[in-house]
Amino acid sequence: MTDYFEVHARDGAARIGELRLSEAVTTPAVVDDVLADAGSLWATEREFPDGSDDVLTVLPHRSLPAGSADEVRESFAVDYPDVDFPSAAVVTADTADDYGADAYVLSDAQGFVGHARAFRDNVIEAKENLPADTALMLSGVATPRNVSLLVYAGVDLVDETLARARGLEGFYLTSDGEYFLEDLDEFPCACEACRKPASEFTRADAADHNANALRAELARVRRRVRDGRLRDYVEGQARHDQWLTALFRRFDQQYSFMEERVPVIRDSELTAASEESIDRVEIQRFADRVTKRYRNRFDNPLVLLPCSAKKPYSESQSHRQFQEAVQYRAHMVSMTSPIGVVPQELELTYPAQHYDSVVTGDWSEDEKSFVAEVLRRYLERNDYPRIIAHLPSGAYTEIVERVADDLDLDVEFTVSEHPTTTESIGNLMRTLDGEPKFTREEREHNVVKALADYQLGPDAGDALFADVELEMTSRYPKLQVWNDAGVQLATMVPQYGVLSFTLEGAKVWRDSDAPTKTVEIDGFVPHGSVLAPGVVDADEDIRPGDEVVVEGPKAFAIGRAEMGGRELVESTRGIGVEIRHVEER
Repeated sequence: MTDYFEVHARDGAARIGELRLSEAVTTPAVVDDVLADAGSLWATEREFPDGSDDVLTVLPHRSLPAGSADEVRESFAVDYPDVDFPSAAVVTADTADDYGADAYVLSDAQGFVGHARAFRDNVIEAKENLPADTALMLSGVATPRNVSLLVYAGVDLVDETLARARGLEGFYLTSDGEYFLEDLDEFPCACEACRKPASEFTRADAADHNANALRAELARVRRRVRDGRLRDYVEGQARHDQWLTALFRRFDQQYSFMEERVPVIRDSELTAASEESIDRVEIQRFADRVTKRYRNRFDNPLVLLPCSAKKPYSESQSHRQFQEAVQYRAHMVSMTSPIGVVPQELELTYPAQHYDSVVTGDWSEDEKSFVAEVLRRYLERNDYPRIIAHLPSGAYTEIVERVADDLDLDVEFTVSEHPTTTESIGNLMRTLDGEPKFTREEREHNVVKALADYQLGPDAGDALFADVELEMTSRYPKLQVWNDAGVQLATMVPQYGVLSFTLEGAKVWRDSDAPTKTVEIDGFVPHGSVLAPGVVDADEDIRPGDEVVVEGPKAFAIGRAEMGGRELVESTRGIGVEIRHVEER
């Protein structure tokens, strides 16, 4: 349990927190000025510190190097007592546990920083063993170049030790590298330490600059976390050092760790500027849900279309032309890198309308392979009477041909030169001659059910709404779902492309066969939000941003999770669920 640290915002494993000292410290942060080390027990016994609200006290400890044998760790383990002041305990990844501290310092960080696999394994093991609402600190390893990756991995606290030491050794550090002082004719920085001629600049000045640069980089990182765009920054920052590139890729390989922490919806734009963007949790999650949860409910042919720069696709000039040609006679699905495939019902769903990619007209082999795999899985799950590809020649058609050959499917191609030429649009219209039209009402019903599938699980749309006479009281994309008794069940939120349930809708959800995401609370009636201490239990598969049912002895409510399921249960501070509607029992 922590009394002096609280998480306020999350961006994957990265967090904005508050170290509640007499003068609060916003994390991730450099903490040299507020850290009091009670000392090592290796040399001598230590007087137990009195502690103070002014500082974070590192309790007496025995640090062990990386690779220490288990019997050594056990023999020299320290028993950390409960204290009533801000405290930090020194642990290794495999000895990490809940010792009642507010922060935990990994003693062997200098042994694994610089080694991507070891870093990933140690940090993930530590995060899994430690309480979710405590701060993680790495000492003696942070530089302006690597600190954004440290925070991305889940580190909350660092110190200036390495940055200052490198300065005293004659190295000038920046966010993208380091330089020998002797090689610099001018300084690429305007901090106080750098406001003197190079001829007068000393190693002590370099140490001060390095510390300033580290703090400035952390300020930039905090801004990125608040904006939900740290990943965009890290994709570029990782390029400045080989081990950082390797580390970045190692965490992408650890999908389950990152997916648990990455929100399912957010406002910020997703910038797909590198091939690593394909490995982002948001993109992999969307592809996984489209190919495992979503199910096509139209009986009409499939028309595969290219994506558009404008989002959502249906508002682009090209897609308006496609809609005029199709005239509700086919199910339209867009192909795009790096998202994969986007059924028309999910065009608003994060991240389908929130991404922006670099458009060159050339696709890498990784992009082709990813989109082809998603299309293959999609077509294996969904049967169509006909498949029509209204796509430009090149990567799009190459992908479709690969998948068609693999699955032994017949595909009709309708584009001549470009998808929007008069001839191409005419081909598409003629190809659909004789196909029956579906109604606007059918399309809207299918949108609502598709969103339920995507959010909750396979066939959730039918489980929720099959026995309900759906009435829509507004037009796409602002759909409101009512039953035949005149009671509103849900609203489609165009900003995120998800369903937002009313209390009555939440009851339908709870009583249906659709997978339910439930947060169990104590005996109180929440108003506005549920704080973490009031959570008794929560489903493990809850992710930040998920729609959740909240139930307790005195209340039934519906809201949106601010934490993942594990964090909801383990945290002792912070907002767990933002409540939308509540009913007192």
